[in-house]
Amino acid sequence: MTAPTNDFPREPESPSGGWLVQLRDDGATPAREWMRRRWKSFALLVLAASGVVTFDAWLGTCGFAGCPSAGDIQAFRPAEGSRVIDRTGALVGRLEYVRRVNVPLDRIPLHVRQAFIATEDRRFYKHGGVDWRGAARAALRNVREMRWREGFSTITMQVARNTFTRGHANERSLKRKLVELRMARLLERHLTKDQILELYLNVIYLGNGVYGVEAASRDLFGKSVGKITLDEGAMLAALPKGPSIYTPRRDEERATTRRNLVLLLMTREGYLTPQRASRAMQRPMHVAPEEWRPSQVNSYALDAVRSFVDSVLGGTRDVGDLAVFTTLDVRAQRAAERAVSAQAMTIQRESDWSGHSRGEHVQGAMVALDPRTGELRALVGGREYERKGFNRVFNAHRQPGSAFKPFVYAAAMSSGFTPASIVDDSPVEVDAPGLRWRPANFNDEYLGRVTLRRALAHSANAATVRVSQSVGEQRVADVARRAGITSPLKPVPSIALGALEVTPIEIVTAYAIFANGGLRVHPTLVRRIDAKDGTTLWRADTPPEPLRVMDARDAFQVTSMLESVVNEGTGRALRSMGVEGAVAGKTGTTNNGTDVWFVGFTPTLVAGFWFGYDTPHAISNDASGGRLAAPAWARFYTAGWREPMVTEEFEAPDGLVMRVVDADNGELANDFCPVTQREWFKPGTEPTTSCQDHREPPISWDGRFPERVGTALRKIFHF
Repeated sequence: MTAPTNDFPREPESPSGGWLVQLRDDGATPAREWMRRRWKSFALLVLAASGVVTFDAWLGTCGFAGCPSAGDIQAFRPAEGSRVIDRTGALVGRLEYVRRVNVPLDRIPLHVRQAFIATEDRRFYKHGGVDWRGAARAALRNVREMRWREGFSTITMQVARNTFTRGHANERSLKRKLVELRMARLLERHLTKDQILELYLNVIYLGNGVYGVEAASRDLFGKSVGKITLDEGAMLAALPKGPSIYTPRRDEERATTRRNLVLLLMTREGYLTPQRASRAMQRPMHVAPEEWRPSQVNSYALDAVRSFVDSVLGGTRDVGDLAVFTTLDVRAQRAAERAVSAQAMTIQRESDWSGHSRGEHVQGAMVALDPRTGELRALVGGREYERKGFNRVFNAHRQPGSAFKPFVYAAAMSSGFTPASIVDDSPVEVDAPGLRWRPANFNDEYLGRVTLRRALAHSANAATVRVSQSVGEQRVADVARRAGITSPLKPVPSIALGALEVTPIEIVTAYAIFANGGLRVHPTLVRRIDAKDGTTLWRADTPPEPLRVMDARDAFQVTSMLESVVNEGTGRALRSMGVEGAVAGKTGTTNNGTDVWFVGFTPTLVAGFWFGYDTPHAISNDASGGRLAAPAWARFYTAGWREPMVTEEFEAPDGLVMRVVDADNGELANDFCPVTQREWFKPGTEPTTSCQDHREPPISWDGRFPERVGTALRKIFHF
């Protein structure tokens, strides 16, 4: 047999020993032929690739309105709600609470992070913010099915959408998407992947008004995200696609199906073994019975701040992360809220027992300010807080009753009266249009001839009406108007007893002139509003020089008289409850015990309390401001106000002379006057005659001589 030979035909060789390139008859190679036929498609492909590269490079530039700087991006923190800050820097509360709790990435379990990456952006750690491969895949699928089935938003793009590009939400879709893409690239340039993921897990909306995995974990499972199990973490990752659709609170079966899909996706990406995923799928869903709400303190004071911010910034502005610096004092605010609530309940029990409640709740209001500046320190608009409810501090117009009397006596001081002037406190009748008015004293008790100091201290109605008649009701109205009462003031006889309507903020503001020496102040609540980045959006104007509306000497004389209200008169409950130092004030009670007031002040604080029913009617048979309102002031002051007084007593201004007078008749005191009073007078108005009612007793050996000697000795040696 002959050896087999290789008879397979060979390709002709080239002169160099290689294979010859097969030529067409026209001399063109196959490659050239392919290029000749498809050069347009190839050119388009190259052009498209160049366009993508160029577009990708363009995305990395900052060229849109509001483009943040690198510092802005690196300092960004998702909002938890605008802060309201008191005068000391303490947090009062938040304007709008965002149901979010920011947590660092290392406190979020690995399986939770993996669940979100597997579900939302499996190539997160491989792309530069925009996943072009995913975009092409989504585009092909959408074209093939002729409808929008798949998007290509990455985690970075979702962060961009929910942070720095929210201001473009109302723009056209294409422009908004371009801004989002550019922001995503900027985020990738200035942040690490882990920083972007941390932002995402804190900013993402997960339904039920909750943002971020920590808040969602608390809301759904009643525990911190650091303690949730694998299946619970998968449930959180199931929510972004449809927070309201897939929440287990709405449809547990649908939520379970979506959760199990997330577990399958985690298995596909290699994060879980099939066995572990299967076990997690078998776990039943356990949802917390109560929804989670952030710990928050609401108050009428915060409502007032909200209204102010809206008025100066505009109601359409996003106020989610502002810093509002106020004049409030958080300790005083808390004490005021407790005092109003506790005293209203006390009054309620008395009203219920006496049969006067008619099924309504006793309400209360309180406002406090610094008389030197007008800065509000605390305000309480009702017994219990109601969101955007009726704020009685600003809106409740009620009669102040005897709390208005200091303005009557201020008018008297400016007319030449003194605290030692004598007035008749006996039943009085006044002719008024169409009637004869007979104002009576409380419990029909009259003092007879009495000094103005004692008349005010004991809130003598008849005496006050006579003083008002002497100086003229128009003068009384003018004094109150200049002090800050803006409500209508008719110069009628009943104005002397507070038969007009004012708001608590008006009466407290007006009282400031007594504490500060006759200067009118304007209430202020907010000092400054800052944006998240520290930029000041609004700042209070420098206040003008205080306007003098009362002679400082008149203001001091009235203040001195109001000290007697607290020391010995209708407001003495303050002293019995431990209030010490320089304190002055006035009680107020209206007809039939419908409204009770106490407005008191120190050199650094004016505060007023009101209690009553929103539908005016009697509180109880013997309601009075001294018994029902003054205790609330004392509780507030002792528990909530610790600012050191600028002085231990109210200091008399220049232009006054001091004399010691008999407290009963206002004459210069002698050694035998049983009760004396240190009194201040404008020069020329001081008394010049010694007391004639208490003179040295004649020498006598009757049975009362030892008693008289004893009285004289006690007076001399003060024992």
